[in-house]
Amino acid sequence: MNPREALSRIAELLMRGGAPVYRSQAFHRAAKAIEHMPEAELRRLADGGRLRDIPGVGEKTAIVIEEALAGETPEYLQKLLEHAGTPDSAEGAALRAQLRGDLHVHSDWSDGGDTILDMATKARDVGHQYMALTDHSPRLKIAHGLTPERLREQLDVVADVNRELAPFRLLSGIEVDILEDGSLDQEDELLAEIDVVVASVHSKLRMNERDMTARMVKAMSNPHADILGHCTGRLVTGRGRPPSTFDTTAVFETCRDNDKAVEINCRPERLDPPREMLQQVVGLGIKVAISTDAHATEQLEWQLFGTERAAECGVEAASVVNAWPVDDLVAWCNSH
Repeated sequence: MNPREALSRIAELLMRGGAPVYRSQAFHRAAKAIEHMPEAELRRLADGGRLRDIPGVGEKTAIVIEEALAGETPEYLQKLLEHAGTPDSAEGAALRAQLRGDLHVHSDWSDGGDTILDMATKARDVGHQYMALTDHSPRLKIAHGLTPERLREQLDVVADVNRELAPFRLLSGIEVDILEDGSLDQEDELLAEIDVVVASVHSKLRMNERDMTARMVKAMSNPHADILGHCTGRLVTGRGRPPSTFDTTAVFETCRDNDKAVEINCRPERLDPPREMLQQVVGLGIKVAISTDAHATEQLEWQLFGTERAAECGVEAASVVNAWPVDDLVAWCNSH
């Protein structure tokens, strides 16, 4: 394991374990800082005790680099691996092997930590044929949501990345806020133009059940919405956050009747929807998308958390839209 891989692995394990964000970011920054440095240069700096001269490398990250250069598994990484919980069912792994892409990914254009090119390159390197770039919509100001003007600019970047990484395919997309009245937080013209629209609730998560149901039903009846993102909004780690309450039958039947998908969110702190809801989705014959909601390159490897849960609940690969060939996926989105 080279120094960059060790730093990235530590960052991923810290994120997965719910450590304070600044810790994982420190290792992530260090990994980016040395990404393009020749190993000989790293060794020269290490031999001179000057690794911390590299912007973004601190005391702990320098130790990791030194230990990796010595051919060792860094001690800090060993400790994290001892306590890391990793999905390991054969059924979950078999389902993951059938996925062709990831349909919920953020870049540094909104609240992600890596560039569009970096996220797409990592998605290709973990074996995907495509990835949908789904940065936030404008109402989510805390996440630097994209105005219509910025989203139009991003479409040009998506085209550039596709030229660079072909045959890998970067799909245009958005995670659009479901507003309180059930409308979608972006211009209809733009929503019609992009490839994949994930619609999610990010505000007023404790809205009463009747109003939340009406809100979500209206959103998933909108022809521009393709996938219902992290449907309960719950968080299951740290302080946690209780799930939103809504009439699951009404919302999921709306998805079924309009041929929309329900997202299985793979983030370890979300694992949304809960098992009983996912079993209901399966029972109703609704399509699903198993997506990471990644905000950094390391998180693109989290799909096993979703495929494990999906396999437990009886999800078949044929019903997973990101197990389809890219042209079939885009045709399905366009059909709405």
